[in-house]
Amino acid sequence: MSTIALTELLGMPVTEASGAHCGRVREVALTPAEDRAHISAIIVRTAQGDRVLPFSAVLSVNGGVRASSPSADWVPPEAEGLFLLERDLLDQQIIDVYGRKVVRVNDVDLHQETGNGQCKLKIGAVDVGIRGAVRRLLKGAVPMAALRVLLKRIPPRLIPWEFVDLIETDPARRVKLKISNERLARLHPADIADIVEDLAPDEREAVFETLDEGVAAGALEEMSAKVQKSIVESLDSERAAEIVEEMNPDAAADLLADLTEDRSSEILQEMAPEDRQEMTDLMEFGEKTAAGRMNTEYLALDPSAAVSDAIEALRNFEGGVESVSTIYLVDKQGHLAGAVPLAKIVLAKATDKLSSLTQEPLISTHAGAREKEVAELFDKYNLVTLPVIDDDKVLTGVITSDDVISLLRAKL
Repeated sequence: MSTIALTELLGMPVTEASGAHCGRVREVALTPAEDRAHISAIIVRTAQGDRVLPFSAVLSVNGGVRASSPSADWVPPEAEGLFLLERDLLDQQIIDVYGRKVVRVNDVDLHQETGNGQCKLKIGAVDVGIRGAVRRLLKGAVPMAALRVLLKRIPPRLIPWEFVDLIETDPARRVKLKISNERLARLHPADIADIVEDLAPDEREAVFETLDEGVAAGALEEMSAKVQKSIVESLDSERAAEIVEEMNPDAAADLLADLTEDRSSEILQEMAPEDRQEMTDLMEFGEKTAAGRMNTEYLALDPSAAVSDAIEALRNFEGGVESVSTIYLVDKQGHLAGAVPLAKIVLAKATDKLSSLTQEPLISTHAGAREKEVAELFDKYNLVTLPVIDDDKVLTGVITSDDVISLLRAKL
């Protein structure tokens, strides 16, 4: 099996079986609906205009394309259903899942297979390194033999074709390949955020249209407020609401508060009633207060509860992982009565009362406390979570260390 670069194939002379020259390679095409990897046709520039040479009629591509059929049998191209490698792949951005960033396609490695008198060409990998860029830059400027010697000295940087997820949003150049984000979704939300922030605005929208709502929500929380706002404003209200509902309530409320009143209302109307009410309540607090930073998803049990009750509550908790590091004790009126670290629950007996495992002193903050006061409490007491209480000492939410990190990062 030999390899030929797409940029080498483009411009190659094309001859009929008789040996008569009939044109040059203008484009190389896939028909993704039939085969995602094998080349289905070559677009040839002839004196009569562009013509489609089916790859089944190609005998060889060594030093030039040799066809088994006369050019008179080739028909003009129809763009529908075809994916053109130069137009739709070169210079396009793709997600390098393993490198966790966006890269640009500089060339394409094509694998040539011959046997039983038939030639096949298959996409092996995309070249996202300097080697492909140099090949394209110097093609035609230096002899091909000298160029090949130079290229051998440059280490390749290739991504196998089966690992490529294309991002294409321009309607005039719509990619016919199915965008698959299965590998992307397995990345950490912070890595996905880095990838998406490197994209152009319309490309960000394309990625968020394909991601699972939970994955999209996690990634959105890791982005800057400016990028969050741009993405949510680009999505339709229903899709935006699906993602916002999966976000931590405090982060979702901050995001909605940054939008225009009309846009925020549109998204709220698409949300489930209970989620809508929670968002509305949180948005009433000032963003730079403890209440504006708190998460309303937390674990709270009666002081008479036992360790076994706490374990059962943990099993059924649907909030974020960062919120389970502490279980709070509240009386029947909702007043904060204690805090039990998860580490103590793990080491205790199932029958032990939670009230015997509370952490002293019990540190809390008022809903109206400023962000600076919150950060100072985390620093002074090395907190992982901080309960937020109202004027009546009723537990209303919890601030996590993640919230404080986000707060401090925003001030850098």
